[in-house]
Amino acid sequence: MSNDRVLVYSSEDGMINKSSQPSAKAGKHKKNKKQATPSPIKNPNKQGVRIMRESKGRGGKSVSVITGLNLDKDTLKKLGKTLKAQLGTGGAIKDGNIEIQGDHREKLVELLGKQGIKAKIAGG
Repeated sequence: MSNDRVLVYSSEDGMINKSSQPSAKAGKHKKNKKQATPSPIKNPNKQGVRIMRESKGRGGKSVSVITGLNLDKDTLKKLGKTLKAQLGTGGAIKDGNIEIQGDHREKLVELLGKQGIKAKIAGG
């Protein structure tokens, strides 16, 4: 070997050059702090409530699904019950969404507007 090259690692002896070894003090006191990952939604206040019609997996029957409601469970249940009573249909609350039996998207936009919730019809 020439003088301008220094052996840093050898598979026979391990680390050779002491300056390239990480210091023991630096590794002991480092704490892995989890940084908060930024939300994929840039401004949650501008995200609106969407009303979609679904029929997949329901035997061909349509259901109006209201998504994007940032409400707690109790308020969501009360709102769902009110909407079902005003439309005269059945429905359910699943995974933070309100499902209303039948295609009532236009009526739901009006009813939610009266309650102070801005909603849009999504899908075709």
